[in-house]
Amino acid sequence: MRYFLSLLLLVFTPILALTQPLPGTKLLEGKQDFAKDMVDGIHRYLDKATEQAAKDRAKLWNVDLTSPVAFDKSVLPNRERFRKMIGVVDARLPVTMTKITTTEQSSLVAETKHYKVFAVRWPVLAGMNAEGLLLEPTGQAKANAVAIPDADWTPEQLVGVSPGVPRDSQFARRLAEDGYRVLVPTLINRNDEYSGSSRIGRFTNQPHREFIYRMAFQMGRHVIGYEVQKVLAAVDWLTKATDSPPVEVWGYGEGGLIALYSAAIDTRIRHTYISGYVNNRNELHKEPIYRNVFGLLKEFGDAELLMLAGAPNSARTVNVEYAKEPAVTGPPAPRKGRSGGAAPGTLGFAGANSVFAEFDRFRKATKFAGKSLTTFASGPFTDLMDAPIDADGLQRAKLRTERSTEPKELRLDSDPNDRQKRQFNEAVSYTQNLLGTAPTKRQQSFWSKLDTSSLDALKKSQEPLRQAFHENIIGKLPESKSPLNPRTRLMYETPKYKAYEVVLDLNEDVICHGILLVPTGIKPGERRPVVVCQHGLEGRPSDVCNPKTKTQYYNSFGTQLAERGFVVFAPQNPYIFQNYFRQAVRKANPLGLSLYTFIVAQHDRILDWLVTLDFVDPARIAYYGLSYGGKVAMRIPSIVTRYCLSICSGDFNEWIWKNINLDWQGSYMFTGEYEMYEFDLGNTFNYAEMAALIAPRPFMVERGHSDGVGLDEYVAFEYAKVRRFYAQAGIGNRTEIEFFIGGHVIQGQGTFAFLHRHLSWPAAK
Repeated sequence: MRYFLSLLLLVFTPILALTQPLPGTKLLEGKQDFAKDMVDGIHRYLDKATEQAAKDRAKLWNVDLTSPVAFDKSVLPNRERFRKMIGVVDARLPVTMTKITTTEQSSLVAETKHYKVFAVRWPVLAGMNAEGLLLEPTGQAKANAVAIPDADWTPEQLVGVSPGVPRDSQFARRLAEDGYRVLVPTLINRNDEYSGSSRIGRFTNQPHREFIYRMAFQMGRHVIGYEVQKVLAAVDWLTKATDSPPVEVWGYGEGGLIALYSAAIDTRIRHTYISGYVNNRNELHKEPIYRNVFGLLKEFGDAELLMLAGAPNSARTVNVEYAKEPAVTGPPAPRKGRSGGAAPGTLGFAGANSVFAEFDRFRKATKFAGKSLTTFASGPFTDLMDAPIDADGLQRAKLRTERSTEPKELRLDSDPNDRQKRQFNEAVSYTQNLLGTAPTKRQQSFWSKLDTSSLDALKKSQEPLRQAFHENIIGKLPESKSPLNPRTRLMYETPKYKAYEVVLDLNEDVICHGILLVPTGIKPGERRPVVVCQHGLEGRPSDVCNPKTKTQYYNSFGTQLAERGFVVFAPQNPYIFQNYFRQAVRKANPLGLSLYTFIVAQHDRILDWLVTLDFVDPARIAYYGLSYGGKVAMRIPSIVTRYCLSICSGDFNEWIWKNINLDWQGSYMFTGEYEMYEFDLGNTFNYAEMAALIAPRPFMVERGHSDGVGLDEYVAFEYAKVRRFYAQAGIGNRTEIEFFIGGHVIQGQGTFAFLHRHLSWPAAK
């Protein structure tokens, strides 16, 4: 009979839901998908924030245009922040230039009567070299140039000793004909041939640039930064040459990006020439992910970087040519033996008007009158910027015409694919080696700053670290000025609880959504503990509180807890709709934000509302999440201290290793979750550090032995740091780990006991 009544209640729920809000709230109306509304709102918010960031950048600058010296001093803080954004943080090695030779062939690649072409290599960072071609004039060099090709052009193509680049676009060769000494570095290309691990037989369709980007981003480095370092190492060498003429950088496409970024950092670069790159960056999220720079658009558009590359009333000039950027339609299509999952991203959509507008914004902002030049051409540096930027500019153009001959090919330095493989492998090895130094970095930046002499001292020492985690890693939204505006409606009712659908406002664009389970039998004035139960990737609140069945993975743990007498709230988190939410992360990152930025703010609002309910105990609100919800269980309670405890299920890991290692099939290096990477997390906050921010509140890990999200050995390794820290702080009884025979599921045994004990709620008899 009781079961029959329950079925009747479920059958009649749609009628009841039309008229029954939770007391004290408005009736929720509408049948739309509120999860879709949420992600739509995040996109809308980020679109507005991107536009606003461009207007607000001036607040981060204090530019003094009175003299070159005053200018460079005034923009030094901006320059240094930009340097860190792109990961140019490692000291370069002393520079030497080695001409590559073998026992059978000399390093000479080609020659004309005016210059010779050599295969060269120069050191950059420990274990990382740059490689390319050096064009050495027969007489004294009139200038030095680093000529940077697009990522898919080889140095040989830019010099004209290998086919593939139109003659008019071979700007390295044409500069040599002008009497320049020219150094042409190799860039990491957009192929996917080496993207994977032969040791475990796992390969992906990620372009080489994305494959390196992923692991480097997590370690506070960047594929862009590595290549800027190679250019600056070339500048180191060129400025020490005996004749020491001025150094210029010339770049097209991806090479234009590297040229601009290099000149923005290094004032030794006298002249900067960029083609096929400058644009308004408000649609950076549409470009390939290896151009993603965390926090970039808050402070820097291309106009601001052009400003850093030049200086008012000085010899430094910035020159932009409009040319079509390389056409990139996306990553390589997955082929046999390779997984998909590369991030979407294209190039070739920039129009001339936006390029001209960005350059004009630079000129108006800086008033570098007469010191900058833009030309309109059909290809990269078609006329080699022939306006006479110096006394003998016209003479050089004449000489070029006289010297323009095809270089006689002697040989090609090994297969360019071999050189590409070396460059790729060195960048990968360098980044993987950073895993070994990361614990020392975290010891210095985190653990050494915690004070465990007392709980009060611990809490005090945590606050600067918590603030840094929130603002520098997660990203922080402005305080919401919108009212909560709670709307609810009854979804269903069982003998043990009622379920309400809930919508709150985060701000004018973004909502919070979830399901509230209210146990029956709450006495007047009684305040119950709350468990916030979180779904995983592509999940829904109904997955964790389905009254009809124990859902896969979740075992309807929210329902089970409500039946035990806990108030339960199951939020909708925004990691849903596949690439649609991931592209929101792409929009967020250049603003210094992440997906968790919104989740933190949403949970703050949810807590603001929960504590207003007269049956909720504000001091006993716990968090329990599985999978992606377990990722949230590490980050959100680290910041939101109103959660009184946290349980991480099916996710706890040596998180940095899981993200970037190449020796385990479950690494995110081989999957489609390109949004997982958080800039510089490896040197700042692993999971043990996040757990230390949750302390002294109780913290628990739930781990199935056969759960493919991790390996027991690595989970235990990272958790050992947590257990030690809690013990040293005198609160060893507040943390536990439960291993069980099973997979990626909520077991709900030790964790339920943990909740009953630490929330002071009697267990069911």
